[in-house]
Amino acid sequence: MSQADQLFIRNCRDILDSGVWDTGQDVRPRWEDGAPAHTVKKFGIVNRYDLSAEFPILTIRRTYWKTAVKELLWIWQKKSSNIHDLEARIWDQWAGEDGSIGKAYGYQLGVKHRYPEGEMDQVDRVLYDLRHNPASRRILTSLYNFQDLHEMNLYPCAWSMTFNVSGNVLNAILNQRSQDMLTANNWNVTQYAVLVHMFARASGLVPGELVHVIADAHIYDRHVPIVRRLLEVPPAPAPVFSVDPGVTDFYAFTPDSFRMEGYAPAPFDEKIPVAI
Repeated sequence: MSQADQLFIRNCRDILDSGVWDTGQDVRPRWEDGAPAHTVKKFGIVNRYDLSAEFPILTIRRTYWKTAVKELLWIWQKKSSNIHDLEARIWDQWAGEDGSIGKAYGYQLGVKHRYPEGEMDQVDRVLYDLRHNPASRRILTSLYNFQDLHEMNLYPCAWSMTFNVSGNVLNAILNQRSQDMLTANNWNVTQYAVLVHMFARASGLVPGELVHVIADAHIYDRHVPIVRRLLEVPPAPAPVFSVDPGVTDFYAFTPDSFRMEGYAPAPFDEKIPVAI
């Protein structure tokens, strides 16, 4: 059983067994038929993934990791907030007629800021500090810019990354304000595990821990039966993840720079409704 399977199963059972329902509250999300999308939730879930031991991808259902990587590169490499730059359809319902999701996600990473060393955006600042100031305790990014929230079609869910170098090991904390456990949990874990590998490779470091902090970890009401069935699926061993050894430039990575050998997830044919 992979580490990702163990943590996901434990989290979901905890939410279902002892979580708090918001059925007595007015909620923003709606199902396609207009009904309110209520959730059962736990506050403050913290998961630790040892990236030096294995790659944290679910086997009890397939995570479409190549598409997840495409979204990651769209945000962190292209620093784009326009779906015309994304090789996937996952953001279509949040985009305007021009394809933009507003001043969200990649837009925030691409804004340049003034430092003593010169102007840099948030990604280039991380790369600079990992190479030149690895002992710094200020290596972080934030997508939650209050000044621009009114111009974002969706507030950022995974909103902050904090990096820490210990010896030659790169560790990171992903802060997430909200997490739809069924549709997005392992998607985000997979993405940010890849991101740690990317920054480590580009900085001459090795990946260590990814710590995932979730403020509001929830399961939607119409997802509960699906999750219960999913938790009965026997997990499989984690696959072997590898990065093209010829790529050391952060901006040279492509989806084909990564391999997942031996990934054999269980069949999963459930149609998952998405709350908007």
